[in-house]
Amino acid sequence: MSAEATNPEAHPEARSELRRRGRSRLDLRRLGRAALLGPTSRDRLPDAIGHVAEAHRAHHPDADMSILRRAYLLAESSHRGQMRKSGEPYITHPLAVTLILAELGAETTTLTASLLHDTVEDTDVTLDQVRAEFGDEVCFIVDGVTKVEKIDYGAAAEPETFRKMLVATGNDVRVMSIKLADRLHNMRTLGVMRPEKQARIAKVTRDVLIPLAERLGVQALKTELEDLVFAILHPEEYESTRALIAAHAGERDPLPGIADSVRTVLREAGIAAEVQVRPRHFVSVHRISRTRGELRGSDFGRILILVGENADCYAVLGELHTCFTPVVSEFKDFVATPKFNLYQSLHTAVATPEGYVAEVIVRTRQMHRVAEAGVVALGNPYATATPDPAADPDEERVDPTRPGWLSRLLDWQQSAPDADTFWTVLRAELAQDREITVFRADGGTLGLPAGASCIDAAYAQHGEAAHGCIGARVNGRLASLSSPLSDGDTVQLLLAQDASSGPSAEWLDHARTPAARIAISSWLESHPDRAMALTTAARAPLSVVGARGGGANAVADLPDATVRLAGCCTPVPPDAVAGFLVRGGAVTVHRVQCAAVAQMRAVGRTSVAVHWRATADCRVTLLAESFGRPHLLADLTEAIAREGVEVVSATVEPPVEGRVRHTYTLQLPDAAGLPALMRAMRDVPGVYDVSRA
Repeated sequence: MSAEATNPEAHPEARSELRRRGRSRLDLRRLGRAALLGPTSRDRLPDAIGHVAEAHRAHHPDADMSILRRAYLLAESSHRGQMRKSGEPYITHPLAVTLILAELGAETTTLTASLLHDTVEDTDVTLDQVRAEFGDEVCFIVDGVTKVEKIDYGAAAEPETFRKMLVATGNDVRVMSIKLADRLHNMRTLGVMRPEKQARIAKVTRDVLIPLAERLGVQALKTELEDLVFAILHPEEYESTRALIAAHAGERDPLPGIADSVRTVLREAGIAAEVQVRPRHFVSVHRISRTRGELRGSDFGRILILVGENADCYAVLGELHTCFTPVVSEFKDFVATPKFNLYQSLHTAVATPEGYVAEVIVRTRQMHRVAEAGVVALGNPYATATPDPAADPDEERVDPTRPGWLSRLLDWQQSAPDADTFWTVLRAELAQDREITVFRADGGTLGLPAGASCIDAAYAQHGEAAHGCIGARVNGRLASLSSPLSDGDTVQLLLAQDASSGPSAEWLDHARTPAARIAISSWLESHPDRAMALTTAARAPLSVVGARGGGANAVADLPDATVRLAGCCTPVPPDAVAGFLVRGGAVTVHRVQCAAVAQMRAVGRTSVAVHWRATADCRVTLLAESFGRPHLLADLTEAIAREGVEVVSATVEPPVEGRVRHTYTLQLPDAAGLPALMRAMRDVPGVYDVSRA
């Protein structure tokens, strides 16, 4: 709630760090005096929003400031007489929130809604008044923020709280942008709250709002929130980190010298670039101190290089790796493969002759805007959309800036059976800090969390139709549904023809995404009998043996020798074959490509020349892989019979993850008919692969 605000003097070290990073702060006392003076003339902006106007013009020089003036006058008059716990007029809070967003580059509609974000909740102003004065867009955002502000933040209410927050965010990402800026200002002024209330607010911020800021790509808000939460929840570690940074400030910092060397290298290469030294924030220093132990001077910051075009990023990388010693393990390319939160940059590290290792980030200026401000930097996502006067204002709107993870969360939160399940999977999803991209067989892509399996890909692509998924091809090779996927894999999901197919309980052991886990659990709960049947122990294979065995049609150059065709490779005319003498005086015949040929030669088996008889009949073993469905064995046997082929024996293995494997030993009247036979078997509904044994 916006009322959680006091003590602007809390955590001076963190504020000093923020000022060092170039972020201006509001003078709340000055703004309070300006607010108490009341409205100004129509010809100029009120003094109290001068900071906001200046920051807004820096990103949007042609912006119409008159709407901000009107929004401020309405907010100031409606909040007049309300005071914050720290003694400032309440209007200083929406002003501070709006300045935070203006510095991030938010467009005018967002800033207008930000100035008004507490009016409907805390004053007599109504949504109809906001709509009449500022239009539907501003009203929509203010309404969304108001609904989020009304959420109960008590521990028992957390699950339903964040379901509502998620829905509000999905309807318009600008709602969550304002909420994050609101929480940042409240965290900055949290000092006079009771310690237990500070801890409760900090925990909520840590568990959900910081991960949401990360997911929305708003790094500028995320890093400051992390530092403020760190100071409240881990005061001893915060103090030791602060002392570590203070000690470093008195030492020689090698990064400015390294930055000068980088500037010289790029200037000589003719690459126009801006080179900066970016100090690490408190939490970042704490993390690397835990992983690296004693820190050196170059560990307290990173070098940021800003260029004009994407191609310049790689040109800079080439110069760095040519003129310095690269640390290959530190290279990451987020330009070609952006992160799930729209982040793009090249990351590398280089070693200097003095022995320092400097981390380097290379990005374009547009990438930098998005890296700092995330979705806030992308402007109004509905600016080019044609409004539909007949559309239901309560329906979810399609947001072209919505990250893929948010769309997925909105899909599965609707099917979550209860708030506790939603809360559990939400926290698990937000804890995922890395996403992979896999390619679909049709050329599309799927964004999945790291560690996702083919099961997750199936539900991401097909929704509830994935209940009938029985396998996959990953990079062209058959794979089980439990197979984990890696970044850049190509996955083709294989769906059963039988509409009654369903998942097994074992799928839950390999599902990583909320959508997959909730869909599987819901199906198992609604089909308890089927779920039990799918998890019973595997049955023994079903075997069908023909009435007679066929004789081999291969002849060995060894009088009276018995000739057997090897079952491991089932050679047929006109395969190139090799024969070997085995126990009992028999000759076994293999295809020359068979792995057993090398083994026979290695153990010293006698080689015997073999050739095919003039007769064209032959025996072959085929493997058919298919989806499980009723009457499949009968349909396959009928297809084989139509080709004039006799079934010598058949083995059907029990279903595994909905897939069935058939092994047929067949007697063909003519070896030339083998390709046609295999095509006929593949044409049977449900069969997806037929191969030689």
